[in-house]
Amino acid sequence: MHSKKQTPVKYYVGIDVGSASVRAALIDEFGTVVAHADQPIQIWEPQPDHYEQSSADIWAACCSVTKKVVCGVDPNWIRGVGFDATCSLVVVDKQFQPLAVNSEGQNCRNIIMWMDHRAISQVERINATQHKVLSYVGGVMSVEMQPPKLLWIKENLQESCWEKAGYFFDLPDFLSWKATGVTARSLCTVVCKWTYTSDGGWDDSFWKMIGLEDLVKDKYEKIGNHVLSPGESVGKGLTPEAAKDLGLPEGIAVAASLIDAHAGGLGVIGADVKGHNLPCENQPITSRVAMICGTSSCHMGVSETPIFVPGVWGPYFSAMVPGLWLNEGGQSATGKLIDHVIRGHIAFPELQSKAAASAHSIYTYLNSHLDLIKKSLPVGFLTVDLHVWPDFHGNRSPLTDLTLKGMVVGLTLSQGLDELALIYLATIQAIALGTRHILETMQAAGHHINTLFLCGGLSKNPLFVQMHADITGKPVVLSKEVESVLVGAAILGACASGDFASIQ
Repeated sequence: MHSKKQTPVKYYVGIDVGSASVRAALIDEFGTVVAHADQPIQIWEPQPDHYEQSSADIWAACCSVTKKVVCGVDPNWIRGVGFDATCSLVVVDKQFQPLAVNSEGQNCRNIIMWMDHRAISQVERINATQHKVLSYVGGVMSVEMQPPKLLWIKENLQESCWEKAGYFFDLPDFLSWKATGVTARSLCTVVCKWTYTSDGGWDDSFWKMIGLEDLVKDKYEKIGNHVLSPGESVGKGLTPEAAKDLGLPEGIAVAASLIDAHAGGLGVIGADVKGHNLPCENQPITSRVAMICGTSSCHMGVSETPIFVPGVWGPYFSAMVPGLWLNEGGQSATGKLIDHVIRGHIAFPELQSKAAASAHSIYTYLNSHLDLIKKSLPVGFLTVDLHVWPDFHGNRSPLTDLTLKGMVVGLTLSQGLDELALIYLATIQAIALGTRHILETMQAAGHHINTLFLCGGLSKNPLFVQMHADITGKPVVLSKEVESVLVGAAILGACASGDFASIQ
């Protein structure tokens, strides 16, 4: 593939840390994924609603997958690297060593995951302040953001963690620090998850009001007082140590990072769709919503001016596409919910063995099984008497109620594969109806959305995609390059390298 005669191609590395795995891709200057690798990472659940990870485990996985994708490529052709990750909270001491975020004192478990809901009482108190910074998160802060988690640490692990902590990083910023040795933060993370505003920076009165005045005292050194736009180059590029770890040349450009969903949004929202007769053709990018559907789902819409949408995060300036305001709707459990419903069903072992025998994934098998039982009507009508309320992990948008629980109406005594297929379909429809609820709320507030751009693991499931098109009544665009999140991360590296003038 890399013969001597070939004209040198510029390559960029995108590294994506999802909830359960780390992935890397080598992507060329035309946006084509040339090589791809992934590796699982560990999640600890020491008690219900507590989810923890290890920054050492994650960095080791980043190094392993990156070495795989650059193997055999002339290192001189690799120009930049970009990271994205879940918005989990990483805690290290003043020497940058991991600090336990748990009462067991397990220092290796130094990350509170994004989906951790331990800080429920803290977020209720923060929301009760009705501080003005909350207007930029849809009016209500989520338990999945960082201030409630910081407050939880202060109140529960004062001596073992809070007093010893040197730095609190969003995971994407931890990765760019690990690569460059520079503690700069990305505008994306601090604006979306920490209440930083792009015009005013940190608001002292907010941190004092919620009881975290210690962060103000150290001039915000622990949470970041040097903020860069996503895609800006960080420090002097890869340090010798990080270069050796990753198998990349020392000094190549490292970009200020993005949250994983935002990288997916960046990877698809600017796509060229001419000639497909779509309503967004010749329309501004503001007519599009990027949906990143994996363990959870995020709905990213941009606007020229700030739009305040009740129950939807934002408006965040320049948090995904520089120069545009971002609103971010979301569903806390989508891929995780579908998986939970299928695996908990009594017919799951039968499904597993039949799918294995036919050499298909369980989802492909279920989709074809639904086609077999649908008779004359379209497949969506099979669930006329079966309904799922999908908020098993609370509702993020637009109801912002994390006390909500899930519900299934229309159960019978049947226990076979047909019933499993139906509840699978009803769950997917419920998720699509949740998306419709988010889109309608965004449109009522002033967004003009006519086309959905889907990426992420669930976008590879044709039933999931079709139900979203049917239920929202909007056309769905899928990228030819399915690894859109990695493309988004590589775009950051390409921008940081100076090969492109801007993210746009």
